[in-house]
Amino acid sequence: MEGFDIANIVVSTIRNAPVLMFAALAGLFAERSGVVDIGLEGKILASAFVSAAVGYTTQNPWLGIAAGIAVSVALAMVQAFVSITQKGNQLVAGIAINIAMGGLTFVVAQYIFQQGGRTPDLGAARLSTVALPGAEALAGVPVLGWIWNSLLGGHSPLVYLAFLLLPVVHWVVYHSRFGLRLRACGENPHAADAAGISVERTRYLAMLVAGVLCSFSGAYLSIVQSGFFLRDMSAGAGYLALTALVFGNWRPLQTVLGCLMFAFFQAVQIQIEGVDLPVVGRIPGSLIQMIPYVVTVVVLAGLMAKSVAPKAVGKPFVKSR
Repeated sequence: MEGFDIANIVVSTIRNAPVLMFAALAGLFAERSGVVDIGLEGKILASAFVSAAVGYTTQNPWLGIAAGIAVSVALAMVQAFVSITQKGNQLVAGIAINIAMGGLTFVVAQYIFQQGGRTPDLGAARLSTVALPGAEALAGVPVLGWIWNSLLGGHSPLVYLAFLLLPVVHWVVYHSRFGLRLRACGENPHAADAAGISVERTRYLAMLVAGVLCSFSGAYLSIVQSGFFLRDMSAGAGYLALTALVFGNWRPLQTVLGCLMFAFFQAVQIQIEGVDLPVVGRIPGSLIQMIPYVVTVVVLAGLMAKSVAPKAVGKPFVKSR
């Protein structure tokens, strides 16, 4: 099948996955503590815009990432205040952030840059890729050269950060004191409170971590993948990340595997667009673009009944007197 390259699909999967991985791990911390984080999409958009705007203005991608972290954490704290302190509806708070950021990022981008709601191309302000030692020497070696230069090397630092976070998050959630308190607050906050754990403080810390992790997802979209900010460029990545959480049963390893699955189908979507397939021929582009979202519906329909969410997720904690 001409144009269908498995090697490119594998590399594209690795490069597409970090957007979902950062957001899904952010949602894992929030929801393990008992807070439904529907607002992932809004935080991704906000951090993508701010990272691109600051990166372009300063011509420094790291300053852009730092600014993206700041705005994502600020939104996470607003969400935490409404959901934890004010005992508000967590779904409504998250959806409000998504709607607000979907419109605000476009309006501010249009006001500042006057380019139809997008930022200028970042150019040199894009985050550069990492070349592993010995890349040139192995470039001509079959298979090994591809593995070293394309599969393992040639990625942005944020790609490596995404995959390095997996063992770190696993250790934090299952082997640290904070992780024990996090899971206790998500499963039985009243028992955690009786044991002397501050449920509100733990949930605030979880939302802080979620804000930081989610910012990397937005920064990756604008500073690494695209090289600019575009209206609604997250394209539902926050919701796909939540689906990966359900797929992974709120566990780090399984959640990342879910992210890789969605990233794989996104890579396949790109590869088969415009390609003549056996029997069916050329598939219309609009149908191809549906692939990741159809997979999302199938996954939710097949796994929702089998997944066991934290028992207290979505329930405001009211301290017993």
